[in-house]
Amino acid sequence: MPHGGSDSTLTRREVVTYGGTIAGAGLLAGCSGSGTNNAGDDASGDGESYSVSISPMGEVSFDSPPETVFTRLTHHADMAFALGHGDSLTAMHAPDYYDGLWNQYVERLPGVELDWTGLYSSWKPSKEKLYALDSDVHLADPAWIGVQDAWDRDDLDEVADSISPWFGNSLSDTHQEPQVDWVDEYEYYGLWEQFGIVAELFQEQERYEALAAIHDEVIATIEADLPAESERPTAVMIAAADIDEIYTYLVDEPGFLNAHVRPFGPRDAYEGTVENNTVIDFETLLEADPDVILHLGGMEPSTDIAARREAFRDDPVASEVAAVQNDRVYAQGARYQGPILNLFQLEMTAKQLYPDIFGEWPSYEEGPYPEIPDEEQLFDRQRVADIINGDL
Repeated sequence: MPHGGSDSTLTRREVVTYGGTIAGAGLLAGCSGSGTNNAGDDASGDGESYSVSISPMGEVSFDSPPETVFTRLTHHADMAFALGHGDSLTAMHAPDYYDGLWNQYVERLPGVELDWTGLYSSWKPSKEKLYALDSDVHLADPAWIGVQDAWDRDDLDEVADSISPWFGNSLSDTHQEPQVDWVDEYEYYGLWEQFGIVAELFQEQERYEALAAIHDEVIATIEADLPAESERPTAVMIAAADIDEIYTYLVDEPGFLNAHVRPFGPRDAYEGTVENNTVIDFETLLEADPDVILHLGGMEPSTDIAARREAFRDDPVASEVAAVQNDRVYAQGARYQGPILNLFQLEMTAKQLYPDIFGEWPSYEEGPYPEIPDEEQLFDRQRVADIINGDL
């Protein structure tokens, strides 16, 4: 079964139990329709039908691996891409934005291409559009889709029955609670644990095992050299379209959104005084006075991270923050990371938090992920590229 790595070994997988009804039959089992989801038998890679189980759907059956895939969030899109099925996507959230961001990293994978431009933007998908897309599987969490006003349980069951199954888990992001009437129990997965389940969906277990082995090596390298907790820096994560509205995120929150930070054990600069995913001002930031600021989205091509740093330095309050004074405001990628982005973000976070141990993070202002000397890389780019391209 899936490798654990830091995302599951440092955060125990939990099960949340609720009263209420079991998910409809169309969600729990594969159903006939235009997709590849007719009911079947055990898992098989030889053209026979197979079943895979994931919360909250339970067991879902397929006739064959999906060739067209609806996604909503980028952790699922990246999983399909990592397994060599990046061209199968029919939809994803903000495709042009995330195409630009992901390609900043993919640039460093020789011979690998990624193109998500022009896909249907699925943040608030319509049922009518899902019929038009006619995807073989909806790699998305119905417990999340269902919180939107335009959707109810009957709509979700109709899509599963008439088009193709739902198969995804998103509330593991921060261990969110599903609606009380959604399912009897909801299971939380680590990033790489869920990736292993999605690999079974695509019948790409060999690709998964190869990538998971690389991830395990990266985690082992990190854990072998971490300093004592008292010697670790304080840190915060932020995201901002501009400096007038800064969202902040806690580095010690549970869930896969911290899969690139949790293995390093940085100390929460807020010390419990600020809630996750809230808007803060510079006064709040100065009161926390973090050693390191991790700026999500800072590597997206349209984001001028150099101008952001300058704006911090020019502000009379923000300029007093230790991270600003010591030039430790670092660009990062995205929280909804899949396995490929996670590998890069583990490496960059290692260098941003602990340059004396893992090597300096290059001064970054624009362009793709910086070139890192071979001896300071935490994973082999060519090996990852080969796995994505099917050279195992």
